[in-house]
Amino acid sequence: MKRQIVTFLAAWLFGAPLLLQAQQAAPDLILTNGKIITVDDQFRIAEAVAVRGDRIVAVGTTAEINDLAGAGTQRIDLEGRSVVPGLIDNHAHFMEEGAYWNLELRFDGVESRREALNRLRAKAAAVPDDQWIFNFGGWSPDQFVEDTSPFTRDELDQYSGGNPVYLVFSRSDAYINSRAIELIDLEDMNEPWIARDANGRATGQILGPRGASRVRALADFIDAPNGARANLPYEVVRESSLAMLHDLAAAGLTSSGGGCQWDDLYRELQEEGLSSMRFFCMQAPSVPRGDPNVTEKMIAAIPSMRWHDGDNWMTNTTWGEQIPGGGGDDLYSATQQPVTQAQWDQYGEVALEIAKAGIQTLIHTQTDIAIEGKLRQIERINETVPLRPLRWGLMHMEQVTVDQMERMRDLNMFIAVHPREIVTGGLLHRVWGDRAYTMPMLREIQDSGIKWGLGTDAFEVNQYRPFQTLYWAVTGKMVGGTVINHHPVTREEALIAHTKNNAYLFFRENELGSIQAGYLADLVVLDRDYLTIPADEIKDINPVLTMVGGRVVYDIEDDG
Repeated sequence: MKRQIVTFLAAWLFGAPLLLQAQQAAPDLILTNGKIITVDDQFRIAEAVAVRGDRIVAVGTTAEINDLAGAGTQRIDLEGRSVVPGLIDNHAHFMEEGAYWNLELRFDGVESRREALNRLRAKAAAVPDDQWIFNFGGWSPDQFVEDTSPFTRDELDQYSGGNPVYLVFSRSDAYINSRAIELIDLEDMNEPWIARDANGRATGQILGPRGASRVRALADFIDAPNGARANLPYEVVRESSLAMLHDLAAAGLTSSGGGCQWDDLYRELQEEGLSSMRFFCMQAPSVPRGDPNVTEKMIAAIPSMRWHDGDNWMTNTTWGEQIPGGGGDDLYSATQQPVTQAQWDQYGEVALEIAKAGIQTLIHTQTDIAIEGKLRQIERINETVPLRPLRWGLMHMEQVTVDQMERMRDLNMFIAVHPREIVTGGLLHRVWGDRAYTMPMLREIQDSGIKWGLGTDAFEVNQYRPFQTLYWAVTGKMVGGTVINHHPVTREEALIAHTKNNAYLFFRENELGSIQAGYLADLVVLDRDYLTIPADEIKDINPVLTMVGGRVVYDIEDDG
């Protein structure tokens, strides 16, 4: 009898929305005969879902959902396909990158060196002679299965026609061809960051971020300051942004956190019915780098800032991604510059005022030294201002320790994992050796009980494709298949981290990140079953349909 009562209650709780909705208007759309991976608290699997307006109104069996349909209800037969909630990237630079998406040459997810070079050749054929071909990161030669050596100027020359080339390996080395070397007079320079062969000829490899930045400044082919709006014609930005939104929707991404440099443009797209992604914006006062009064200016600006004043498409949610002070946070070096107590005190002074104002933070943090210094300041702040309601977070977190996880959990903090090792795994292993296998310790993060989510920090340091990220989380493999992490999680845990948990970070856990009645109708239909295919195939999953707010924003059948 007890078992029968429990079974009845479970069925009633799952089916209650169906009973309620049956008394209301018919849904606008139903999707039936599928495998609905709800990612609700019980991680239940259903067969069908009903949508009215921008919300899900019911989830259940195909028969139950069919019973809700009316004469005007649109029907989609899923034919057994899996459906997951719209994927949420908790931190990326989409708006910034979108301004020049059509101009840049991307290598996201490319496993073959030859394919990358063929993309270079195709780009050269599509642009005018002497126009720069460029990218700003999100890849590395380590992801190419047949040859992981650096690109050479001669190799790039073969595929670039007469166009100068500038390619950056994830905020590390850059690669340029002979035409680029000629235009900036590189051969006549005497800089330690210019790689040369035995005869003293520049190889085309520019060593490290300082050299890469210097070459970019000399080339002067685009005015796009890091973290700011690109100075490009409005129509170029608009068309590039639309192209990027299409590609993000095709990847299954429906929401993201990050900078909102082009909020006016995206409001315009929203009004025109062209939006396909929700943006949870980070912001911080704009103070010039090196300003001696940065602390005072930051604190003075806090009262005038506004938070959570937007809508379901775009709103300011977090302070990010820096707070003045601190240090010791260079992941590409095995040694860190010393950090004075005065630097940590400066961080704590500004962070305290942010906490007093009730503002959530999501802060750039990579090394164990930086995590420890910031966490100690945060623990001191918590003695004055309770931080649990604010859901403060640290992001990237490659070197977080178990002790730090537990202390963060006790403060109700959030870990935003941004696995740059998906593309830079080779570099991190060259810098850190076997320690890189623990960067980060996903298994321990999951087991600690702390809230955590997956993001990318695309586009300079990482690729953007969510199923590549899920593949890494489950297998520990980077693009190209090399194992670079020994602490993976299950595919269920990874999917929760890319959906439901990220919704929690943005205070949207009651309407995003899960397929449930009352939630916004953001969902993705997949070409294969995420839960059952071999783990090595997760990266190859392709959405066949993406929906945001009940509107189809990507349909593979309409994609040519």
